[in-house]
Amino acid sequence: MIGTIVLLIALAFSIISMVMYYLSFKGYKNTLNYARISYHAMAMLVITASTLLWYLLLTHQYQYHYVFSYSNNSLSTGFLLSSFWGGQEGSFMLWLLLTAILGIVLQSYTSKRGNLEQRVMTVYALATTFLLIMVSPWFKNPFEYIWTTPIFIDIKSINSSFLGLPFIQQFLFTDQSSGSNLIQMNTELHQLLSNAGISVNQFIADGRGLNPQLLNFWMQIHPPILFTGFAMSTVPFAFALAALMKNDYRDWVRQSLPWLLAGMGILGLGIMLGGYWAYEMLGWGGYWAWDPVENSSFIPWLVGVAGIHTMLVQRKSQAKGGFGKFARTNLLLCIFTYILVLYSTFLTRSGVLGDASVHSFVSPGMLIYFFLILFIGTFLVIGVGAIVYRWKYLTDHTQYEEGLLSRELALFTGAVVLIASAIIILVGTSAPLFGQSVDTFFYNEMNLPIVIIIGLLNGLSLLVKWKDTKKEDLIRKILPSLGAALVISLLIILLGGINEIMIMLLTFSAVFALVVNSEIAFKIIRGNKKMLGAYIAHIGIALFILGVIGSAVYSNETDVDLVKNETKNAFGYEMTFIGWTPIDNNTKYAFNINVKKGNSEYRVSPVMYISDFNKSLMRIPAILTLPTQDLYISPLSYDDGNNNHDHNTVTLKKDSSIYFNDAKITFVKFNMQAEAIAKMQAGEDFQTGADLLIEKDGKKEKVELLRKVISGNVEFTSFISEEMDLKIDLVNLSAGDVEIELSNLNGMENQLTQPQQEILTVAASIKPFISFVWIGVIVMALGFFIAVLRRLPESIVKSS
Repeated sequence: MIGTIVLLIALAFSIISMVMYYLSFKGYKNTLNYARISYHAMAMLVITASTLLWYLLLTHQYQYHYVFSYSNNSLSTGFLLSSFWGGQEGSFMLWLLLTAILGIVLQSYTSKRGNLEQRVMTVYALATTFLLIMVSPWFKNPFEYIWTTPIFIDIKSINSSFLGLPFIQQFLFTDQSSGSNLIQMNTELHQLLSNAGISVNQFIADGRGLNPQLLNFWMQIHPPILFTGFAMSTVPFAFALAALMKNDYRDWVRQSLPWLLAGMGILGLGIMLGGYWAYEMLGWGGYWAWDPVENSSFIPWLVGVAGIHTMLVQRKSQAKGGFGKFARTNLLLCIFTYILVLYSTFLTRSGVLGDASVHSFVSPGMLIYFFLILFIGTFLVIGVGAIVYRWKYLTDHTQYEEGLLSRELALFTGAVVLIASAIIILVGTSAPLFGQSVDTFFYNEMNLPIVIIIGLLNGLSLLVKWKDTKKEDLIRKILPSLGAALVISLLIILLGGINEIMIMLLTFSAVFALVVNSEIAFKIIRGNKKMLGAYIAHIGIALFILGVIGSAVYSNETDVDLVKNETKNAFGYEMTFIGWTPIDNNTKYAFNINVKKGNSEYRVSPVMYISDFNKSLMRIPAILTLPTQDLYISPLSYDDGNNNHDHNTVTLKKDSSIYFNDAKITFVKFNMQAEAIAKMQAGEDFQTGADLLIEKDGKKEKVELLRKVISGNVEFTSFISEEMDLKIDLVNLSAGDVEIELSNLNGMENQLTQPQQEILTVAASIKPFISFVWIGVIVMALGFFIAVLRRLPESIVKSS
């Protein structure tokens, strides 16, 4: 209750701050101080509410729905702190907290630059107001009590000493699909407990905990960095609106450019930290899957980076006396960077993606769905409407002379190419909204030529001069770079065995950009080091692309059955499974593998365990990082060689496989149609399915197993094949997993591989030069921040 009240008061102060700032802009006296005080009060209240939520999590206050849903007694302090952003309510709180704190810095920044504060902070306070509404009692309030909305709690989470209370039986239910006993917590049970002198926090002994896929070190770092990037995208939007409010388009470019640089640097770093998290945790061996939610964060980054380049052109062209070229373009790009961040939030948190994304939250309800649309629509109408209103003033009549071989044209062309990529990804990402789906092939094929063009344009733009360049000068400057890039590219192509023409061109494009930027950076490194920012960022991107070529295009993978103490060879590595070791208080199992190549020996230990959170088999890969490549070992299954199992029940993740009775069974995908989701939400009969691929004796067969809910009863279908001597019964479908029971038709017990032997089945793959991906990201982010240091002093422009 206290947290809710604090947030409501903060909402009131945010609205007051917004109104007071606007009145100050319109010339009303004695309003600026009220606006400042109100904003600071709002920010302090948001910090107070956030601190309270952290306190509730650390002290296990399970009477709060959010605390129960995303924490439990077994979480370490680090994960308890990061469970703050483990769910929708907390992630909105994190976004609000970072936005509020950032606003204090922005307030100080703008107060030193003429009358900029009133205009910028009016818009910025509007953004904090919408975020505060989002975490209010009407929407995603993290301080909601657990009994407010009825919730089923596993009986294991209940204090057993209270299960004998006479009124408990009426709230006891059994989940027919899993056999679990559940207690329904609602207002009636809360009242009965209160009458008996029992607090809900005494009654609930443990929480549900975090999804096991979130139990990773990067959970503590990736979301705060990503949401800092989201928060910082608000600032260029506010500067753009501030320029439109005053109808002055000269100074805003210098004032907002450092913020856009910092925001895109942080957002890009946050996106790729998420990629490393996926690589390290999920076991499929990649870091980018063109998932709709991944894409939705990437799109505003592309648009923001395009804006950086066109803003440089506008700023340079102001030397003629006008407000510069591409004013409309820059205003639109800064506005749409933030709009697309909001769209990313809509995709992630509205539930519209359903089964299209592994990152998507469950549907939050129609009220929140429409509020998110209102959120986006409001800022879209304000931003685009203001440009339309000021359109006739946005033409700079100053004459600019520039040739085809000019840096202005090269930068603008590069921005257009980046926007084209953003549009392509936006179309594919939005396809699930219309009941369609886009394969990763679409993104790869459409973006490959774009990346080639970007690399070539990047190198070219740094070799041409502003306004115009003589052909003779360009040829003289470009020949050494082209020669060096060609030699290095040929070496990479020949040594790497590259035989696809588009990948050859991509390699040359990345190397050309790397050579040009490295050459310029080397020349100026002894001078003003703040000038290095752009070149270092470009070097990072070139290294990243080379890492992608090696790790994604030329990665190799194979499944290996490792019989205990027997050596198997894969990709020149000798691998020997030597047994397993219980870890984390016997809750997880590390499967130890000795790896040898030449005279070098290593020990890797992939992990498997059954999660208490969702009763699913979790697999954590082991990564052997070497100078030129990673050896990536993802566990698939383990057979202890015991013939005395009562049944063979296994849990499979998407794209994982198991062997049984000489058959390979692969879980291909879920089948969850939009119609089924609608029926489920309406309480009607519905069915969901799991597609399996069965391979045996050179034959392949696709099978769909169904989970049907009919009149509240759950039914599961089976697959029977006399030819394969195989029966597969669907046991359960849960988020990310399918549980099946395997048997043969003769009634004889079979094991998941060969009997009487301990066998660990792994997917082994090599990722050549994947370290370039991570090095490239770090170098790129460093370049952005050096560029910020260069542009900050230039931003001090006194506005009248």
